[in-house]
Amino acid sequence: MPKTSHRNLWPWLLILATFVGAALQLRYQGRRWWCACGQPFLWTSDAWSSHNSQHLFDPYSFTHLLHGFAFCWLLMLLLPRLSPWWQLALGTVVEGLWEVIENTTLVIQRYREATAALGYYGDSIANSLGDILTCAVGFMIAQRLGFRRTVLVFAITEVVLLIWIKDSLLLEILMLIYPIDAIKAWQLGVVL
Repeated sequence: MPKTSHRNLWPWLLILATFVGAALQLRYQGRRWWCACGQPFLWTSDAWSSHNSQHLFDPYSFTHLLHGFAFCWLLMLLLPRLSPWWQLALGTVVEGLWEVIENTTLVIQRYREATAALGYYGDSIANSLGDILTCAVGFMIAQRLGFRRTVLVFAITEVVLLIWIKDSLLLEILMLIYPIDAIKAWQLGVVL
């Protein structure tokens, strides 16, 4: 990435506005600032506990890293003349919008119906901000690694998530669009 100059300040201000705007909108939607447990852990490793999506980072943070990879690829393809800083800012805005949409009643209900996230009741604001940050980091990693190496990291991350939490970005998208009972049963450990 090029060095920061005064004209590169605007993308950073847009990124900051995205974080603030997302936090305010999520609070307006009734989201908690942090986990109801009262313990502000930075990380929770249990994707199936009530702590998931309630602390700053969790196993699903890795899917948001992959969002950053995908947004980087798309913006480099669709807007190749746009500076890397503006591409990063736009990718961050898209992720901020997704976090707000993901925490609407409609989408939360869809997750509960179509995926293995039966007890999901939305993200805390801290978790959503962590997801936006993780996406931005993923975007910058993809810019540094280039397309081929990022595809490799994407694939490895998907496999590790499937083994670790029986879920991944691509599986999550599939289950939201076209739920498959056998996959949901596998995720829940149910024998059909």
